[in-house]
Amino acid sequence: MAAYTAADVKTLRERSGAGMMDCKKALDETNGDIEAAVDALRAKGLAAAAKKSSRTAAEGLVGVAVEGTKGVAVEVNSETDFVAKNEQFQDFVRKTTEVALSADSDDIEALKASAYPGGGTVADTLTNNVATIGENQQVRRMKTVSVAQGVVVPYMHNAAAPNLGKIGVLVALESEAPADVLEGLGKQIAMHIAAAFPLALTADDLDAELIARERKIAEEKAAESGKPEAVQAKMVDGAIAKYAKENALLSQVFVMDNKTPIQQVVDAAGKDAGAKIVLKDFVRFQLGEGIEKEESDFAAEVAAAAGV
Repeated sequence: MAAYTAADVKTLRERSGAGMMDCKKALDETNGDIEAAVDALRAKGLAAAAKKSSRTAAEGLVGVAVEGTKGVAVEVNSETDFVAKNEQFQDFVRKTTEVALSADSDDIEALKASAYPGGGTVADTLTNNVATIGENQQVRRMKTVSVAQGVVVPYMHNAAAPNLGKIGVLVALESEAPADVLEGLGKQIAMHIAAAFPLALTADDLDAELIARERKIAEEKAAESGKPEAVQAKMVDGAIAKYAKENALLSQVFVMDNKTPIQQVVDAAGKDAGAKIVLKDFVRFQLGEGIEKEESDFAAEVAAAAGV
């Protein structure tokens, strides 16, 4: 029998939506590898869509800031949601995001070494926060977008405070069109991005490893169909084309009308404004995405105190 625990089965059930026995069988077949087990369940049609496996698993806040034609998103993690509501922590995320606006790159170590308002560095302030708040925290990631001419529009879904929350979005629109037109379009696209979870701007920008993973799953599904190899190959190509279309922002269907591709929405707005509009880039930071979180001692103590 493969080496895995009851906790592994629970994790796989939560990530895949599959039944307990199916999860145990998948873990047996993959020697306890949860990622491989998720893929195996998906290949058999027993798991939910890949997006379900990206449920957030860490606390803290995402901050967004814009100045002129440049914007930045920063994620700062904490152990519990209590800290995310702490004014000291919120002030740190807000000011760190503002510091990030002047950074020359998206290098986190460089950001932590940057001067912090009031003295010291971002890292110094972070260390002090850990000591005074009594909980581990980290500046996890940042991403900057900019345009030569146009606007960068910020949007915060589930805001805990102005420009702070669980899902932060930035939309970079390059154009000579009036700013108010671009701001309105950017806000609509940002809301779409928050809901639709695009993985890249275009199909060509999608991560090669993700495409390879999806192709492997599609090949396994096609093989199970028992159809001729030529038909299987077309099935696989069709599945990959569908995946790319659904996960690249410009080809996604606009959530507000459920029929128009985002590229067409942008083109139509440019035509109405009398100036070409280019959706140059975007950021979507969802708090904790991609992190496998283990319950901290502090969280366990709080849960115990609450009788959970």
